[in-house]
Order: sequence, then C-alpha cells, then structure tokens
Amino acid sequence: MAVPDYQSLMFPLLAFCNDANEHNVQEAIDALALQFQLTATEKNELLPSGKQTRFANRLGWARTYLKKAGLIESTARGKFKITERGKQFLKTNHDQKISAKDLE
Repeated sequence: MAVPDYQSLMFPLLAFCNDANEHNVQEAIDALALQFQLTATEKNELLPSGKQTRFANRLGWARTYLKKAGLIESTARGKFKITERGKQFLKTNHDQKISAKDLE
C-alpha cells in the first residue's frame, strides 16, 4: 500500500483521538501506520527534502486541517486531543471519511 494522502488520514486521526486523552505526534504516527499496514519502507520514505518522512508530513497536514476546523486542539507543543466539536463530528459522520471540503 502506498502512503495515504492527508485527507485519507483525517478521519482515522480523529478517531484515534476519540479516547479524549492527550496524544503526541509519534503515538499517532505509530498507531496509524499500523492501522494502514504500512511497511517499514513506506513508513520511513523521505520527502525530496530528506528532512521528514512522507507519512509524518501527511499526518501533520491532516492534524493541521483538523485543528483549523476545531475538531482537535493543541494542548502543548506536539500534543493534541479531540474537542467536543470533534466528538460530535465523529458521531454524525457515518461515511468514516473527511475531506478538506467537509471542514469548510
């Protein structure tokens, strides 16, 4: 499987946060890489800049869009948790998909 795009990561990331606990980026990377059954090669594939993995970059974009929509919030540097709005969104979104357009 190829590394999923950021829109494909938004719903799984929000669902991962649904336990209402504070999470850090590395926890999310590990959990979602396992969920998407990424190989070590896919998980460690670098961007052309060579400074960040493609998966971490896409997860970061997914997190950014969810934050801008008010579905998750930053609690400290590199840490985040779901908001009440995020919990409500999960309850009403039965497609188990989120697109950037859904967040507008």
